[in-house]
Amino acid sequence: MNQTLDISWATIIKVFLAGFVLYILFLARDIAVWFFFALIISILLEPLIDFLRKFRIPKVVAVVIVYLAIFGIIGLLIYLAAPIFIQELSHFAKNIPDYFAKINPVLKSFGINIARNFQEFNKDLINSLQESSQSIIKAVSVFFGGLASAILIFVFAFYISLEDKGPERVLALLFPKRYEDFIIKLFETAQYKVAGWFGARLLASLFVGIASFAIFFLFGAKYAFILSLISGILTFVPFIGPLITAILVLLFVGVSNSWLVAVYIVIALWAIQQIENSVVTPLLMKKFLNLPPVLVLISLLAGGIIFGVLGMIFMVPVFGIIYEFTKEFLEKRREQEV
Repeated sequence: MNQTLDISWATIIKVFLAGFVLYILFLARDIAVWFFFALIISILLEPLIDFLRKFRIPKVVAVVIVYLAIFGIIGLLIYLAAPIFIQELSHFAKNIPDYFAKINPVLKSFGINIARNFQEFNKDLINSLQESSQSIIKAVSVFFGGLASAILIFVFAFYISLEDKGPERVLALLFPKRYEDFIIKLFETAQYKVAGWFGARLLASLFVGIASFAIFFLFGAKYAFILSLISGILTFVPFIGPLITAILVLLFVGVSNSWLVAVYIVIALWAIQQIENSVVTPLLMKKFLNLPPVLVLISLLAGGIIFGVLGMIFMVPVFGIIYEFTKEFLEKRREQEV
């Protein structure tokens, strides 16, 4: 029996338009990525804007206050930390040959021989560190993929925040009209919880970073600021982050100070992590969700592979919102069926 495939002109036009839009997005993929990051920033900051609006502050004024406060604090921290960071990075770059000479026998005992490629690796690493340590502008540009990219991301985020329920309206278009209010409510709940979780993790990382700096300073460890920065950032990665921190600290402090001091510092950092896991995080998370560690790891890996450093940071809230939204949606569906 012969069968014919009937395709209307309307279907052909829709497929053509969809392909054309995808082609345009591919050509403007950098702008699409910037807009994606800006959308995530606006979603994370929306609860703070809504909080200010409860005091009858106009939306525009609330957005300006939040963005000036958040990015003003970030700028101030960079301005204060830049001289210390550059100084320690420059000192570390100059002393790399001595540190490799000390650590090479240790690595050989584990069957790792770095002497063959040491000269080439050492030259590339020193050049990279010295170039990064010349200016904080270069360091920031590397992190954001360029200074112009960072400015455009923040500008996009600012204008998205000025829109009243912009992401919610876009999301509502994907579902039938009768589910619109239900979907918007679920999204706002997920947004609030994920933004709170993200803020709580940042505060926990800040606590670990400051406490780690105090430990490094008390033990007289070199590169205290860089090591405390690494410790705070890696706290964001559950389980694996603290382990990587301990290994890096053991190597850094061992070759630059002494191995005994390195062991003492690692033990102190372990105590800090226990306080963070048992006291700080439960206290901060009691009003928000607690994302599964495997979800955080997957989002970090996916974000890093697709978008780089910024992707590792901003992909966590994206996965978190999807996870919380899906969980709430399925729970509501189950309640309605019962």
